[in-house]
Amino acid sequence: MPHSATRAPLYIAMHERDNVAIVANDGGLPAGTVFASGLTLREHVPQGHKVALADLPAGSAVRRYDVAIGYALQDILAGSWVHERLLQMPAARGLDHLPIATAQPAPQPPLNGYTFEGYRNPDGSVGTRNILAITQTVQCVAGVTNFAVQRIKAELLPKYPHVDDVAALEHTYGCGVAIDAPDAIIPIRTLRNISLNPNFGGEVMVVSLGCEKLQPERLLPPGSIALIDERSAAATDSAAGLDVVCLQDAAHMGFMSMVDAIVRQAEAHLQRLNTRRRETVPASELVVGVQCGGSDAFSGVTANPAVGFCTDLLVRAGASVMFSEVTEVRDGIDQLTARAATPEVAEAMVREMAWYDAYLHKGQVDRSANTTPGNKKGGLSNIVEKAMGSIVKSGSAPITGVLAPGEKLARKGLTYAATPASDFICGTLQLAAGMNLHVFTTGRGTPYGLAAVPVIKVATRSDLARRWHDLMDVDAGTIATGQQTIEQVGWELFHRMLDVASGKKTWAEHWKLHNALVLFNPAPVT
Repeated sequence: MPHSATRAPLYIAMHERDNVAIVANDGGLPAGTVFASGLTLREHVPQGHKVALADLPAGSAVRRYDVAIGYALQDILAGSWVHERLLQMPAARGLDHLPIATAQPAPQPPLNGYTFEGYRNPDGSVGTRNILAITQTVQCVAGVTNFAVQRIKAELLPKYPHVDDVAALEHTYGCGVAIDAPDAIIPIRTLRNISLNPNFGGEVMVVSLGCEKLQPERLLPPGSIALIDERSAAATDSAAGLDVVCLQDAAHMGFMSMVDAIVRQAEAHLQRLNTRRRETVPASELVVGVQCGGSDAFSGVTANPAVGFCTDLLVRAGASVMFSEVTEVRDGIDQLTARAATPEVAEAMVREMAWYDAYLHKGQVDRSANTTPGNKKGGLSNIVEKAMGSIVKSGSAPITGVLAPGEKLARKGLTYAATPASDFICGTLQLAAGMNLHVFTTGRGTPYGLAAVPVIKVATRSDLARRWHDLMDVDAGTIATGQQTIEQVGWELFHRMLDVASGKKTWAEHWKLHNALVLFNPAPVT
């Protein structure tokens, strides 16, 4: 691809009524640059940052995505750089008098015939990986468990070639918390449902300290799981079948005794997992979580629209797709409630937004705290602009369901899974919902990764895709340069998903970029 020095000056407007556009050229453009429209830059404008397409009087609305992303704090002349210091952020949209289930798009034809090679589980779910997960009840056992996992990988895993990996579900919860507080249900059900993720094949192994508040029977109570004895085809309740290694048991004489116990118990699970084989399953068995992190002004131009197009393809194929990040959709709540399949779905979205508004108010912050220095360096002036680019990941399909944090998904189609916008909290909660494949878009770049599911990284800019060539899986920057359309990149991503779900490794898997779980805990810490 030619560099900006040899490419014609280019800006991108999102809507015909927009009065700002973003500079597309790598490295930005200098003062005096003349665009094909005749617009002349009055100053240097960095790549991804906004330029005024017309004179903007003080107090007037600055429009991008045909939405007022701010109001001019002073007169801004055409050709000027429009950045966050020149804008007053609009007030948040109220949660009353919203359009409710008013946008009902014409039904799209089913997308039949697409398959992948996955692992069928006894409970009917399908995994894209075959992983032994070791659940931990409390952060105190993390050091011992991690030591044991390294031994398992070195000594046992080579004997079981059909098992993809061993993952310790490390977190910072379990004790020193008000475990009976009403909101404590969120981290507890999150960890419970992650332990039952489809990529773990129904094998549940727990390491406990012994004295922690989150006891194994509270984390995974009788009835929460059913373990299948394949030899007898009989289901056994978790009360009898739950496999727990308790480090404070009197039988453990020192550190290596604890490690030996974990390794010994793990081998029985590895033996069962190793008997599993991939089989052809329909694309409808995909459970995809979409998320963005390290966003920039191109996120809503390239990567997120391509993901949104792919989301529509997945819904047409009968799959399950989740989009999330409360603060990054809050300013578009009217768009979401309009797309709700039913009034009940719209009301559930409003409840989640109201809960999160109250949560932020309790912490004496508001939604403006979301945008990072990197977001702003990438051209995003505030959360309103960021939200408009984030929402498009959800495509155009009706929103058929809403999940509260930590809940498990139980329907097909497009679901709004309410989560904080923090990358790892969002990813953790989508794992709890049953995600078996993750799509993550980024403009600034992040080495984000999860041990439990493959993460497909989509770069918003070709410059990032070139520099981070061994971290980014898909280059959506070709949309900005005109080399590909949104639809072409969306189809490319769809086929990439089927390949990855069938076992092809992502770059995050290649480098084993496995970050710890981050449980969302709004309850008090004691």
